[in-house]
Amino acid sequence: MDIPVYLVAGFLDSGKTSFINGILEDGFAREDKTLLICCEEGDEEYEKKALDNVTVVTVDDEEELTLAFCKELEKKHHPKQVLIEYNGMWQMEKLYREVLPANWVLYQIMTFVQAPTFELFVKNMGQLMMEKITNADMIVFNRCDDKLKESLRARNLRMVNRRADIYLEDNDGNSEDYLTGDECPFDMTPDLIDIPDDDYGVWYVDAMDHPDRWDGKKVHMKLIMCHSKKFPGIHCPGRFVMTCCENDIQFVGIVAKGDSLKAYKNRDWVDITATVKKEHLDAYEGEGPVLYVERITTTSKPAQEVVSF
Repeated sequence: MDIPVYLVAGFLDSGKTSFINGILEDGFAREDKTLLICCEEGDEEYEKKALDNVTVVTVDDEEELTLAFCKELEKKHHPKQVLIEYNGMWQMEKLYREVLPANWVLYQIMTFVQAPTFELFVKNMGQLMMEKITNADMIVFNRCDDKLKESLRARNLRMVNRRADIYLEDNDGNSEDYLTGDECPFDMTPDLIDIPDDDYGVWYVDAMDHPDRWDGKKVHMKLIMCHSKKFPGIHCPGRFVMTCCENDIQFVGIVAKGDSLKAYKNRDWVDITATVKKEHLDAYEGEGPVLYVERITTTSKPAQEVVSF
């Protein structure tokens, strides 16, 4: 029988225990027998009144958290659902690949971040921090003031994780959506909108999130040519993007149409002028922006080949 797993991730003092106490007090475990695996001991404790239908198991050492250990817990406690408060210093990939039993289905990953320390952690432990951001279904930045909210929005975290619900929470517990829906990082008034080399990632996220905004707009940018292997006949020029460190570099392309595209080889640098149109494509698994190329020429690569944020 499949057992849903809810993974609560984040570094020490990020608010994980407070969140778990909150959902338990709201009745998360009222009907279904719940196993709570605690992998980190913080200053806050679990609220005992909310643990009537919950078995708490503490894991102090990462080596203790194994597939056999999880199977033994299932055999002993027969949980209907599992909550894991994960240690921020442990890599999450090992949990996915080696620890969770096949019938423990990872249902939701919730990441909590203490906003005042976010930049420090990204600078000193970028890979550990960013894996918790990139894999999350929900991200909460707490202890935000107005300046931190502005800084986090300027970082364009939607580039790192486009599917997650992201919330900014202040010291009083008031929460607001990361996206207000009104932001546009570019001046939309010119007849031809020039996308600077370093801003391709910003444009890509905005165009994917708001294809209606860009529908019919003419743009100019410098890209690397790419012909899709997964979708034969589809051209998807783009840029290499680094989300936090060199290990996280990935190619981010945009679908383009035009007979002249075939003349260029993969990895050719091209200068493109195109009109954006919103279309439904299998490559996007839905609607997204398509570049209808009006002019394309070879060009030199920019000073910074990889886009960073």
